Amino acid sequence: MSFTAVHRRAWLSEQDCDLDSFRALVERTADPADYPHASGVERNVLLYDAGRLGAARERRDIQEELVRALTDGPGVVVFRGAFPDAAVVDRLTEVFEALIREQYAAGLTAGDHFARPGANERVWNALEKAALYDPAAFADYYANPVLALVSQAWLGPGYQVTSQVNVVNPGGLAQTAHRDYHLGFLSDEAAAAYPAHVHRLSPVLTLQGAVAHRDMPVESGPTLYLPFSQAYEPGYLAWRRPEFQTYFKEHHVQLPLAKGDAAFFNPALFHAAGTNRTTDVRRMANLLQVSSAFGRAMETVDREAVTNAVYPVLLRRRADGADAAWLENVIAASAEGYPFPTNLDSDPPVDGLAPPSQADVVRRALAEAWTPRTLRDELRAGSERRTS
Repeated sequence: MSFTAVHRRAWLSEQDCDLDSFRALVERTADPADYPHASGVERNVLLYDAGRLGAARERRDIQEELVRALTDGPGVVVFRGAFPDAAVVDRLTEVFEALIREQYAAGLTAGDHFARPGANERVWNALEKAALYDPAAFADYYANPVLALVSQAWLGPGYQVTSQVNVVNPGGLAQTAHRDYHLGFLSDEAAAAYPAHVHRLSPVLTLQGAVAHRDMPVESGPTLYLPFSQAYEPGYLAWRRPEFQTYFKEHHVQLPLAKGDAAFFNPALFHAAGTNRTTDVRRMANLLQVSSAFGRAMETVDREAVTNAVYPVLLRRRADGADAAWLENVIAASAEGYPFPTNLDSDPPVDGLAPPSQADVVRRALAEAWTPRTLRDELRAGSERRTS
């Protein structure tokens, strides 16, 4: 028996960036029949009604559909009503506004990856800051089942959530079209130094998301997308090229979002924040970057501090009857779910191939009703064991 290997270039260069082949890839139309759980397709963006995704028996089927959508399909999905309780969103909005005010009071101006510094209002590491500022608001928000559904579908277990708040003020200009972390944050020269298989790997190490914290009409500049562009292999070397930027400007799509809607997309999708053409809408989104357990998150998060802040809320909600899925979603968003890297001399595996992760410790703490002090001491001891 013989097998014929598909020849693929081991390295990519700017010479591989051909606009005609790119156009042939992206100028397609998504077929609604391929996505039976979607409630519709609008301008090649798949729309899902979050309220209709509650059947646990269909969970894996839905996740399989999401993987297809993000890999070979349009690359972007929108969940209408992902956060159905407006009060949950509003409480975290209040936290974000307080954090922004504190930044201004301290004379800090957060930069932006793809727009002029100061044009937008940013809160970096908003996940940790929000958890420490208001643990209960954090827990109610990150218990969200849609976030868990799509994160597990794309990344599997042990994922890590990070969050950056972005406010685009009236008159705020659009970002340039780009791809995202990891390779999307490198120069062309640096990205070209990685072999082609790493270019194919990078998109499955993260998931990008955005939760609307206010209604976002199109004139307020919600995210611009170019569906199917995530499938273009040399895209990390193409997105800065003028002809690709021009094509994006002429062919991108844009959908309004209501407060509580959430969009998730493949990080290799060509995308950009839009221009806010209103005079009175401060467009606020919680930008979620969810990382694979096998990758490196963009931000340093003190997950020990986050976990200690949130744990008393978990204890109270468990006593009040919160179900296991609610608790697990909050644990996944707050605690480190992966046990490595560690110091195997002082932190050896005991009951398997790996020592317990932070998340494992929190699960045990809840099951055994540890006090916050007991958990705090155990997490600190675990951190010390992991130190070389």
